[in-house]
Amino acid sequence: MIAFLLAITVTASAGTLIIKKYQPQTVLLLAGLALFALTAAFFPAQSVLFEGIESSGWSGFDIFEFIHQIMSYRLAGLGLIIMAAGGFAKYMDHIGATQAMVNIGTRPLLRMQAPYVVLALGYAVGQVLNIFIPSAAGLAMLLLVTLYPTLVRLGVSKAAAAAMIGTTSVLDLGPASGTANLAAYTADMDVAIYFAQYQVPAALFIVPVICILTYFSAKYFDRRSGHVPEQNASFGVVEDSGTTDQKAHIPAFYALLPILPLSMILIFSQLLIHQIELGVVTAMIIGAVLGLFCEMFRKRHELQAVFKGFMTFFQGMGQMFTSIISLIICAEFFAAGLTAIGAIDFMIGSAQNVGFGLFGMILITCLLVAVTTILTGSGNAAFFSFAGLAPSVTATSLAGPVAILLPLQFTAGLARALSPVSGVIIAVSEAAGCSPIDIVKRTAIPLIGALVMLFIYTALFIGLE
Repeated sequence: MIAFLLAITVTASAGTLIIKKYQPQTVLLLAGLALFALTAAFFPAQSVLFEGIESSGWSGFDIFEFIHQIMSYRLAGLGLIIMAAGGFAKYMDHIGATQAMVNIGTRPLLRMQAPYVVLALGYAVGQVLNIFIPSAAGLAMLLLVTLYPTLVRLGVSKAAAAAMIGTTSVLDLGPASGTANLAAYTADMDVAIYFAQYQVPAALFIVPVICILTYFSAKYFDRRSGHVPEQNASFGVVEDSGTTDQKAHIPAFYALLPILPLSMILIFSQLLIHQIELGVVTAMIIGAVLGLFCEMFRKRHELQAVFKGFMTFFQGMGQMFTSIISLIICAEFFAAGLTAIGAIDFMIGSAQNVGFGLFGMILITCLLVAVTTILTGSGNAAFFSFAGLAPSVTATSLAGPVAILLPLQFTAGLARALSPVSGVIIAVSEAAGCSPIDIVKRTAIPLIGALVMLFIYTALFIGLE
């Protein structure tokens, strides 16, 4: 009980600092150090403190050696996967391939004349595009340039169009997603299997719910605000014309480049051609190099600029380390500190004694992730902080870690679009000329409905196990 109270104190302090916009990586690192120091000082008999590392002979050095161990295997495994995916996405954006894919993906919607139907279907199209464009803010900006002006011309209010665009990446689907890779890695399974066998089936239930609720929610809020849906052919935005002119020379076949790595990962895996197995890093490198060859042919008279442009791939990798990998390392160290001091065992034992069971633990953990995400605006920080606890929570269950990792990951993404301080909500609200609170009011009904469907699906999934 004393150890648990100490852990709660440290965790509450860390959460308070993160909510006050202190750097999450630094906060989690110091919180982990505090937990390990308290364990070493007051509970030295707990051998879990130094499990998996060779002791230096002094516990003070061993704590930092543990950080070294986390960095070593995370950078060589999951870290490299996320960095390669980030570098590939950055290079595809640099050469205009992502813009070409968005243009083609949204083209069918532009021909429809039912504004709120287009709005609802726009979410589904955006969620599919998110598989290949893993950045929530990046995808939102592309859709603000392409789909947003069309929706407003059709008669949808600016706030409704912006709110829909703010929800297009809530599920973080696909092997290019950092949270999906961490979930698969923690569950000890191939990311292609996690995507195809767990994410996709759940998404097939959740996406229609969001589409339907987006349709009715947008109509309700537009009617309440006095907006009259009528086509406005003269509507235009500066970003639309400028970016469209800039990317007009991009060949249409470039739209296939972002799809290539995911296609290869799924084809050469246990799902289809199991004799050949292709990893995420290898697929991303192949995709980036193929993009380079296309640029070399298209700009054969500007090879020096093309060669320099490929540095975007490596710069993207570095940015992923700065923003995501460092957060994963610090969050894992913090989670290890909670385990070392005995807080996780205490929580699990208490929950079992009360009779919560696995599903009750999942609901409680998802609630913590949702609240943390809404307050901080970062789904990554919340999910990375709790993902490492999944194997411990599900250790006595037949369901396995994925039973909690899937709802945790989806909850973090859904709650991100419910936060008025998240980057994507702020971006779309500025484009619409309204406050983030107004956008969140419009996203609340579709996303709360999605959370309800997620928990229903999770309950069925647990039951089947």
